[in-house]
Amino acid sequence: MQTLEGIVTVVQEGRFLLTTDDGRTQLLVLSYAAAAEPAQLAALQRAQSRVRVACTPAPDQIGWVARRVDLLDAAA
Repeated sequence: MQTLEGIVTVVQEGRFLLTTDDGRTQLLVLSYAAAAEPAQLAALQRAQSRVRVACTPAPDQIGWVARRVDLLDAAA
């Protein structure tokens, strides 16, 4: 499992974009088994929160499946 860190910049339902510290943007889809809910992603985006995401490649898609989302700051 890979780990990405960055800021949640765009959210649409269970999909979100994470902008990493080096400026890359990664597309992620929240796993149905993740402890986070899609509504929580919107709050992270509004607060421009830094998060750490544990993820795996999405099968047959460009992007990642977010298995776990951890808040790195208390802004949200």
